[in-house]
Amino acid sequence: MNGGLLTALIFLPLIGALFILMQSEERAIWNSAFIFSLLPLALSFYVLAEFSPQVAGYQFAEQYDWIPAFGITYHVGIDGISLFLVLLTTILITLSLLYSGGGDIEERPREFCFFMLVLETGLLGALLSVDLFLFYIFWEVMLIPMYFLIGIWGHGRKIYAAVKFVLFTMVGSLLMLVAILYLVYSAHEHFNRTSFDLPLLYQVPLTVTEGRCLFAAFALAFAIKVPMWPVHTWLPDAHTNAPTAGSVILAGVMLKMGTYGFLRFAIPLFPTVAVEAIPLFMALAIIGIIYGALVAMMQPDLKRLIAYSSVSHLGFVMLGIFALNPEGIDGAIYQMLNHGVSTGGLFLLVGMLYMRRHTREISEFGGLWKRVPVYAAIFMVVMLSSIGLPGLNGFVGEFLIMLGAFLRIRLAAVFAVVGVILGALYMLWTYERVMFGPITRAVNETIRDLSGREIAVMVPVIALMLFMGLFPRPLISRIEPSVTAMLARVNVAQARLELERQPNRLAALLPARHTPNREPEMAAVAR
Repeated sequence: MNGGLLTALIFLPLIGALFILMQSEERAIWNSAFIFSLLPLALSFYVLAEFSPQVAGYQFAEQYDWIPAFGITYHVGIDGISLFLVLLTTILITLSLLYSGGGDIEERPREFCFFMLVLETGLLGALLSVDLFLFYIFWEVMLIPMYFLIGIWGHGRKIYAAVKFVLFTMVGSLLMLVAILYLVYSAHEHFNRTSFDLPLLYQVPLTVTEGRCLFAAFALAFAIKVPMWPVHTWLPDAHTNAPTAGSVILAGVMLKMGTYGFLRFAIPLFPTVAVEAIPLFMALAIIGIIYGALVAMMQPDLKRLIAYSSVSHLGFVMLGIFALNPEGIDGAIYQMLNHGVSTGGLFLLVGMLYMRRHTREISEFGGLWKRVPVYAAIFMVVMLSSIGLPGLNGFVGEFLIMLGAFLRIRLAAVFAVVGVILGALYMLWTYERVMFGPITRAVNETIRDLSGREIAVMVPVIALMLFMGLFPRPLISRIEPSVTAMLARVNVAQARLELERQPNRLAALLPARHTPNREPEMAAVAR
């Protein structure tokens, strides 16, 4: 009954992209793109409805031989870790196309819709791949459409931003490819078979040095995509110069490919190294949280401010992941979804404002509440969601992450609280400067409020914020089993490390054995 469901979910957008190339009339292009984005959206909701919360492993799995000579299979599946990221992807693509069709994209709409749907195929394919070769193909496919979306429909230094985005990501990707090939070679040496299949690669025994080197290659690729400090510098340029839809998908989904990569590949493939790296990654996460918040506070450009806020928010996600306990990782996955909804909503709202004023400078606004009350009210809800107000989605993820971090390293939780305070400070200050006070620019007197299409785009975003904030259990109950199964490998590795360290600790605790000085006796014998 469900055979081929995930394949349809992955490739329906690609079929839609090819269909759009045959269209010429602008309205038909937008309508076709929207319809072909609704099909995977409907399928993702069907998968959610049919998903069994009690099952920890892959569901709706499909596996076929693809390139048997090299052990490459077409193996796709979905579990609690990827389930809601798939749903988030289909929702944000649909909303981005609905928004863009309202006048945000005026030039070359056919090519724009084509690249958006190809990007959706790449994102869904990466999230659903269980074969490492297949994952790498989709991982690279994601880069191409985003490069063109930024380079063609972006603003300002768009070519610079697009090239920088690709170069940073490619450096990490090439290192990861080398690590994948070495891992597959090791699997062939130990199991006498060549395979890129993830469940088999989990079982490959590695030396300490091999594990550390391979983990470093995977971790760098994913850290760049997150992006973690200090490999984050491509993100502000990409966000600032991308079109609104590009920023929404980049922040909402593409950055999560890095955090998802840690959960799906880097940590379960090399659990022992991941446990050893806990202090390092928690320290980097804390630096990212505070650094991102402080730099965001100083930004004069709304879009650049939200871009640096993403560095801070993704720092929270990494903090939860490397707490390596159920509370932290459940919170991290939930916060990945929260960030996609809240930051995606913020970028949509900034795009709506840019369409009216063609500027994103905070100093150009002030007193907008008087002219655009509907816009200001929606902006307030999304802003409060971003800072984690109880009752909205952001609070649940941050609370679980703090709990997980506290259980792992208490000092990390203390520093993370500073990031929460700074995040509330810069978002509230920004809102005050844009929405309150006197209208200082005469042109702001003529700004029109949200249109029906724009309200239709934002209503699902607000609904998700409220549902996720008030009813987190339906989501967490589907996430937990897969997280528990992943942590089982980590717990075994952690227990092994504890046993290896135990003899040294016992030796330090035991009194030193007294050894009599026999030098005089030996000297007498010698004489």
